[in-house]
Amino acid sequence: FTVLFMYFTSISTAQTTGCLHLREQCINAANACESVWNFVEDVCNISVLGNRCKAEDAIGCNRIIQVLADEYPEFKNCVCTSNDFCSITTLLGKQCSIDKDNISTETKLQWSLSALSKQAYTANSTCLDVNKECVEDEVCNKQLSLYLKACSVNKKCNMEECQAALRFFYENMPSEVAQMMIFCDCTQPDESCHRAKQLLHGKPCTVTTVPPPSCLNVTHMCEENDLCRKKYSAFQSKCWRHVTKKCYNDEACLETLIKDDLPCSANADCKAAYISNWGTMLHVECTCQNLPAAEHSLCKLFHHMLHSKSCFN
Repeated sequence: FTVLFMYFTSISTAQTTGCLHLREQCINAANACESVWNFVEDVCNISVLGNRCKAEDAIGCNRIIQVLADEYPEFKNCVCTSNDFCSITTLLGKQCSIDKDNISTETKLQWSLSALSKQAYTANSTCLDVNKECVEDEVCNKQLSLYLKACSVNKKCNMEECQAALRFFYENMPSEVAQMMIFCDCTQPDESCHRAKQLLHGKPCTVTTVPPPSCLNVTHMCEENDLCRKKYSAFQSKCWRHVTKKCYNDEACLETLIKDDLPCSANADCKAAYISNWGTMLHVECTCQNLPAAEHSLCKLFHHMLHSKSCFN
């Protein structure tokens, strides 16, 4: 930490008033300061995508933060609420409230340098081939690794964190690349291909709950969540205009429809809206088993709308 001290003491107080600015100056310095900050991020486990605003080992992390605050006063405004209480939460509260858009912009800029971003989407790619292309591409491999790391913290599945990482992975890549990954499949019983498909499609962590919810419950739960409700509304209007126009959210009206009444637009906006559902509860595997007979047809309708890819074939 000596280098960190020497570096920060050379910066005026006016330059170090912003916590994020302080961090960026350290990272951009052509010396060991960046590696020291990386050590802090590793100990606090805040560099894991989907987990940037939460420290896993709060006690160990806060111990490091306390040392920083004691030794280097520049950090005090960022990590301390008082002289007696310094924690990573204080820093993250400030950083995470303003840093999310910056992270997305930075990621999209990285993707613009990827060779994959220049490829046009072609249907019928196998998931094994798509996975291989991603791993061989520096930008794609980095983003894939961050997403997979977030989904296997301590080798356990935290569905919410994994869903957030999956959303970030697909939302910030070029649409052609997202389509290539999401619409890939395995044309034969190839175990390697199916493993690749599971990784790319967030299975089982982002989609599997025991017992599986009914598709009716999934849509009702989605309506109670702001993020999900917006995505669901966009999905309905972009892909299922006929349904939206005729019934909107009137379940009694929806019950009168059959699959043949469901023309799907399948255009670019529809594909984007479908991809946007991934990493939300709309992507969770749902069932229509064990439902009352009166709810069965409506449930099958929702299952078809949420999970059938016939629209894009």
